[in-house]
Amino acid sequence: MYQQVKKALKENGELMVMVDDGRKYELHLHNVKFDDASKTIFIDGAKELYWINGEQILYYWIHKAVE
Repeated sequence: MYQQVKKALKENGELMVMVDDGRKYELHLHNVKFDDASKTIFIDGAKELYWINGEQILYYWIHKAVE
């Protein structure tokens, strides 16, 4: 799932992920870094730094405004 999320974020600029404990995160291309060696995703949330094990992502989705 790690590689799929990385690719989808590059293609769409932002997306949402849900990890195995039910937490949801919003990823933006400008504040996310990927560590391919450990399959860890780092999110700079301005006030807090989050890291996600890419193997624990259950699914992701892209949210877009409906016009």
